[in-house]
Amino acid sequence: MAKIVPVIMCGGSGTRVWPESRESLPKQFIPLIGDRSTFQSIVSVVGDPEIFDRPVVITNFDYRFRVAEQLAEIGAEATILLEPERRDSAAAVGAAAAWAAARDPEAIVAILAADHVFKDEKGFARLCAQAATAAGAGEIVTFGVTPDHPATGYGYIQPGAALPGDAAVRRVERFVEKPNLERAQTFIESGYLWNSGNFVFRADVMLDELKRFEPKIALAAAEAVSLAKEDLGFLVLDRDAFIEAPRISIDYAVMERTERAAVLEANVGWSDVGQWSTVWRLSPQDADGNSLRGRVVAIDSSNVLVRSDDHLVAVIGLDNVIVVATGDAVLVADQSQTDKVKQLVERLKAENVPEATQHRRMYRPWGYYQSVDQGDRYQVKRIVVRPGGRLSLQKHYHRAEHWIVVRGAAEVTLNGDLTLVHENESIYLPIGSNHRLVNPGKIDLELIEVQTGSYLGEDDIVRIEDVYNRA
Repeated sequence: MAKIVPVIMCGGSGTRVWPESRESLPKQFIPLIGDRSTFQSIVSVVGDPEIFDRPVVITNFDYRFRVAEQLAEIGAEATILLEPERRDSAAAVGAAAAWAAARDPEAIVAILAADHVFKDEKGFARLCAQAATAAGAGEIVTFGVTPDHPATGYGYIQPGAALPGDAAVRRVERFVEKPNLERAQTFIESGYLWNSGNFVFRADVMLDELKRFEPKIALAAAEAVSLAKEDLGFLVLDRDAFIEAPRISIDYAVMERTERAAVLEANVGWSDVGQWSTVWRLSPQDADGNSLRGRVVAIDSSNVLVRSDDHLVAVIGLDNVIVVATGDAVLVADQSQTDKVKQLVERLKAENVPEATQHRRMYRPWGYYQSVDQGDRYQVKRIVVRPGGRLSLQKHYHRAEHWIVVRGAAEVTLNGDLTLVHENESIYLPIGSNHRLVNPGKIDLELIEVQTGSYLGEDDIVRIEDVYNRA
């Protein structure tokens, strides 16, 4: 049998695990559990060359360089498809199916979420191979999980009769959206399964079902792929075509309407890392059930999750509580209420609170910058440029900048003149000057940037030249 094309969906914003996860750096890129991000873990799951072909990652422009960097960190390679605009999962799945079908109409495709984890990774890989057999016969096989508690945050599947050829693969009788607690308990007693949201299909079958139920999505996806262009190693779907796709999930578009849906039980330690209570459940715990990470002290507390980026956090006499402290925000929540974090973030966004979506540390293709201090007419940032990284040639209308190099060497272009600035040296960039920063060395370049002026927003950047095509 031909290898499976694994497609990793990597475009979500992960607001339910705020404040660590925000739109500027969502949860799939954060090591919420263990040392790797969930995205890196899924890439490892599909790393068996006997079962899987080269993976495909579908993400958006904002995350493209983060995806590439995280792949490089684990020595993996992938084809990266870029959505020019977010259109929900049906359009993304349609594009993946169209991309695979252009190479082989009967290619077997596995759609996998970047924020899911499997304790038994090899076991799940074997289940993908098992599902591929049924998918090759024309079924769209989703993975169902035997519930161990009446979860209200998952959808459910009612399995039906076994399909010919493999008694483990059963017809889907119906999908049920997230129930209340009472209904969830009833579903468990009736043999329902959790809907994991990961599934396997033949490319031409998925395209046929999209044409049948959502022809606009099928057409938009096919045209977006056929007109796609390569840019800096990424394959960019055509924007004009792609935005014609209606915003709808693949569950509503196809899975809940098709007669081809089948389910295979996947009891391999699956979890959707969707909220902080799940992170606590999956994380190592001490004898009191406490999961502590970072500079944390807990006294007379039990079943708590406490995490801190850099501040010392101390808790006393707490039970079943989540405490997450970052450099600019703190979340304290009862474990039973963590599903309301998304509601909190929506409120913060409505009130234009920048911490709702933006981290202090902002990643860029050349490295990152991190806010240190800010006041009236000044701002201080720490800037880290990776070896070989080049910022755009740019200018500002409202601010001047002072750069102090603390590690490495900086190659600075200032109004056409080139200067090498070493450790413990600085350079002044007047308002309106054309300037560029490059790291020519083999170690990270670190510098402190002090901005002064009447307006310090990031939109006061006029890019003149840019190797990352942002000019």
